[in-house]
Amino acid sequence: MSIEISDVNKRFGDFVALEDVNVSLPTGQLTALLGPSGGGKSTLLRIIAGLEKADTGTVSIEGVDATRMSPQKRNVGFVFQHYAVFKHMSVAKNVAFGLEIRKRPKDEVRARVDELLRLVHLSQFADRLPSQLSGGQRQRMALARALAVQPKVLLLDEPFGALDAKVRKELREWLRRLHDEVPVTTVFVTHDQEEAMEVADEIVVINDGRIEQVGTPDSLYDRPANDFVMGFLGEVTRLGDVRLRPHDIEISRSPDLAGSSPADVLRLTRVGFEVRLVAGTEDGREVSVVTTRAHARSLGLAEGERVWLTPSSGAATVPAMTPLVRAELAG
Repeated sequence: MSIEISDVNKRFGDFVALEDVNVSLPTGQLTALLGPSGGGKSTLLRIIAGLEKADTGTVSIEGVDATRMSPQKRNVGFVFQHYAVFKHMSVAKNVAFGLEIRKRPKDEVRARVDELLRLVHLSQFADRLPSQLSGGQRQRMALARALAVQPKVLLLDEPFGALDAKVRKELREWLRRLHDEVPVTTVFVTHDQEEAMEVADEIVVINDGRIEQVGTPDSLYDRPANDFVMGFLGEVTRLGDVRLRPHDIEISRSPDLAGSSPADVLRLTRVGFEVRLVAGTEDGREVSVVTTRAHARSLGLAEGERVWLTPSSGAATVPAMTPLVRAELAG
């Protein structure tokens, strides 16, 4: 493994930022630290980088105990959400900075900068100042600067969080392609579920300072470890004694399937090719269901109609918690 986190704890006063964190981040993979704001993901990233010190526990990078190493000696590249660029330097000078302070030969620096600017598609902007670039271009420049010193590990703290949705989507697709070309071990923090699912090889879900689950995007979505993971990775509804995703509910106009629950269509909304409906069950609950427009038409669905709902075969489910159990877990 490239990064081993063992028994890490971190407090800020009375606030528990990380509690008994143990996780292995594989060499050469792109790993996402995913969770809600304040969950501990950025704190963990900064501890890996050496920008924060854990109260207890160890950090190993490429088999070397880095727990007490300075950030400079860990050989990690770090990219912040807000670029942290040198405003008075050109794009090329920003990328070259890490190499120049290491007193690398000028020819080597020039060649490395040219290579990286080509890689991030900024060669034509080499002589511009950062203020003359778009937000997406500045973030690509920051990535090139982090890669210039050939780090063992690349750490990204919500790298696209300051950008608008369209640019963010373009950049995460670009990051995935870049990682495939330059397979440096990469760890990035995000609270965007879609971003993590689209880009990462592996996801570490963190909540309230604890690791909830680690796995591939597919395994987390299809086999969530608990109610929190399931709810954080997508929309969830309740049918009977289980929580499941709205698109994993079969709809029929008659009780043909075993275990089906009768319900009445309360609301029905078409959103593009989808039809989203809310159905009221006999126990007074409202169930969200998503189906295709074609299927809804074939069933003749309309508000006020009686339908029967059944979990799809193979649907990801977790037991529905009672309010008392939920309160005990929260406490």
